[in-house]
Amino acid sequence: MTTVIIDYESGNLHSAEKAFQRMAAEVGSGPVTVTSDPEIVRRASRVVLPGDGAFPACQAQLYDHRGLFEAMEEAVITGGKPFLGICIGMQMLATRGMEYTETPGFDWIGGTVTRIDPSDTALKVPHMGWNDLVVDQPHPVFDGVNTGDHAYFVHSYHMRVDDPSQMLAHVDYGGPVTAIVGRDNILGMQFHPEKSQSTGLRMIANFLRWQP
Repeated sequence: MTTVIIDYESGNLHSAEKAFQRMAAEVGSGPVTVTSDPEIVRRASRVVLPGDGAFPACQAQLYDHRGLFEAMEEAVITGGKPFLGICIGMQMLATRGMEYTETPGFDWIGGTVTRIDPSDTALKVPHMGWNDLVVDQPHPVFDGVNTGDHAYFVHSYHMRVDDPSQMLAHVDYGGPVTAIVGRDNILGMQFHPEKSQSTGLRMIANFLRWQP
């Protein structure tokens, strides 16, 4: 079994690669490969899509890599392979993003990515730093993870899901801010699990063991 981390030149993949390789060795889930090759993505057992920056730029960059999105769609939607989107990689799962301009997403999880609007004006945007997860729905990714465990966030926008059952966890930042979304074989994490110490590593390990 091979886990691929998709490289579409949108963010530093070094820390994610190291975290996934470490946990793959611990759980015995096979090699972890960083790739922009559509054929390797098609053959993968699991697919991870990271992303840093702005939604429109990441979407354009991904689609500029010819055949990469189509290979990912074939693996995940047609083939049912487990998928994890991280940060902007999660946001692109939505129907649309509203950062700078309205931009279509994958529409794999219905929803809209909107700017965080804390009720407390003392809270700054971007939402940056550690925050306590609140688990909303049971899921295998939460094995050994509980409400109150910390995750590391850096973002100004979050996904408002159409179906509340697909919001698996949130954090409080002057109101609920979506932290994890999911359905079927698809997961998305707004925070960076590779930077979230023991909690993030545990969720990476759970994803690598997950059999939807």
